[in-house]
Amino acid sequence: MRDTASILHVDLDAMFASVEQRDKPSLRGRPVVVGGIGGRGVVATASYEARAFGARSAMPVAEARRRCPPGTAFLAPRFAAYKRTSRVVMDLLADVSPLVEAVSIDEAYVDLAAAGHADLGVDAVTAIATALKARIAAATGGVTGSVGAGTSKLIAKIGSDLHKPDGLTVVAPGAEREMLGPLPVTRLSGVGPATAERLRRAGVHTIGDLAGVALADLLERFGQAHGAALYRLARADDDRPVVGERETKSVSAEETFAADIADRARLGAELDLLATQVGGRLRAAGLSGRTVTVKLRYPDFTTITRSTTRTQPTDDARVITQAARRLLAEVDVTGGLRLLGVGVSGLSEFAQDDLLSLLEPAVAPAAEAPEEPDTPEPEPVEERPGWRTGADVRHDEHGAGWVWGSGLGRVTIRFEGPDTGPGPVRTFAADDPCLHPADPPDWGTG
Repeated sequence: MRDTASILHVDLDAMFASVEQRDKPSLRGRPVVVGGIGGRGVVATASYEARAFGARSAMPVAEARRRCPPGTAFLAPRFAAYKRTSRVVMDLLADVSPLVEAVSIDEAYVDLAAAGHADLGVDAVTAIATALKARIAAATGGVTGSVGAGTSKLIAKIGSDLHKPDGLTVVAPGAEREMLGPLPVTRLSGVGPATAERLRRAGVHTIGDLAGVALADLLERFGQAHGAALYRLARADDDRPVVGERETKSVSAEETFAADIADRARLGAELDLLATQVGGRLRAAGLSGRTVTVKLRYPDFTTITRSTTRTQPTDDARVITQAARRLLAEVDVTGGLRLLGVGVSGLSEFAQDDLLSLLEPAVAPAAEAPEEPDTPEPEPVEERPGWRTGADVRHDEHGAGWVWGSGLGRVTIRFEGPDTGPGPVRTFAADDPCLHPADPPDWGTG
């Protein structure tokens, strides 16, 4: 733990939903839910208007539909738009300090000490964070971020969550335990529902309560590693550094199907598409890998992986496909699969396959291991091609817009963008030659 509040945690507020509301003026101020729109979809992000009705991340979309009022917008994700916004924000953070740790697409730690600021007192840090928040909102077309600042990552992250949305919390050195004390234990990383329930049964509800529990008691209840971690965190003892670069360990792609698939030909075709995606991502990143892994999830959520390792790294989708198909052939799929994934690990900088290595067998046997289900799952794949709700489009005559709804061979488009007011709605044949998929719109262009 430092002697200055020199670590910032920046967390964009309901980022996916905020980007949708920015790009779609008719949705501003309305409940918006972004996630899988199929029968098995889960909520990725809910706007604050939707959260008021109980919609939450990782909740089944079906449950969010029951809770939210008529008129709530349920949209498929537009990752290209979110990544573009994220890049803008990460560039701004890099202007503040050369040491930025991107945790995810919408949050990062910033080490102010690495920027050489002469004054890192509370007032100076508050001024830096306030200016940063204003720059983020201006540069992203109104997407806001909440910022926490403190002497450690723990304090900064919890601080950023205290006054959302558009919040700012700077915790002065020495005030950490005072800030943590009244908060529920679930605010601490590593305290999930099971740990929280065990603590509740012991009469421990707040972080202050936890700080009053002896180390020996925590070790007895939770074991050496978990018990010692709880003891330290309750006392704001966190010396983790801000890490500027995270090494990419694997590249993968996966699909959750709208209906379970048992047909091997269909699964093979899906596998080919996934392998092609992975190969493209490897080439774009200048990487290749030796280990190909296939991930399979059954209807009962049992998940297994099978892997094979080559002597030479590859980024060739054909090679990845061949390896993945061999792995799939070893697995029983008669009961159907709800999810299929392909990944490549053991990464290195790009290395060209030699011709002989394209024909070589795997040098390590396939391995099978149980795996915990991911939450949320990727959006289910539609059984038929169509226009996804929320997708960006352009009409040759009417210009840019987004898919408001589709079905029965028709697609309804609302023509508007981030720099317009709410736009008109028009319906077309789904195969209208004048209607095309489009890139996300630019914002702030007047």
